[in-house]
Amino acid sequence: MGVAAAMAGIVGAGLWFEGVWAGEPYPVADPAATSRSLDERTQTVYDALALPDARLDTERSGVGAEAEGYGCNRRGVRHWADGFSGSPPSEPGVVNVSYDWTLRGVPRARAVAALKHAKKELTREGWKVASHDNDRFWLRLKMVPPGGDASVSVTSYPAGRLEIAGYADCARYPEGTPLDEWGDPELAEMRAPVQLRD
Repeated sequence: MGVAAAMAGIVGAGLWFEGVWAGEPYPVADPAATSRSLDERTQTVYDALALPDARLDTERSGVGAEAEGYGCNRRGVRHWADGFSGSPPSEPGVVNVSYDWTLRGVPRARAVAALKHAKKELTREGWKVASHDNDRFWLRLKMVPPGGDASVSVTSYPAGRLEIAGYADCARYPEGTPLDEWGDPELAEMRAPVQLRD
């Protein structure tokens, strides 16, 4: 009995060390599905802002979604030395998907009211407030939708610009994921806010 318990302890310690050495694996997610989800979530935020007279800033809203590995660092103790690099390497096959677009015609006073309205509406729908800054220099609301695998921020900029940006957590894309000409996963066509797209 004592030998079996000792062996079980050794095996358990070995498995624990292997987990610490390798690090927690990234979840697997289809980047195209993630981009569609971000599109829907930023649309929900646009609706909650209640800004029917705002216009899409086409100069700043043409990029659509992006899938990049920057910030998706390699995990585990085996990569501890990466922390000494000014630009640590990313985990291969892991990306975070982001999507942003900008409204114009939203002066700061109107943006303050819109963010307050969105915060109230989205909280009622189960979203959580990650941060809400409203000072002389910075007006920004960041919220996390139910499920917590992404966030959407709304930031006011000078000249009446209001940026809505969605960010998904880093995730490994499945084998066979279609890639674009630069080797990044292909994403869904983005449509939000549908009311302002041609």
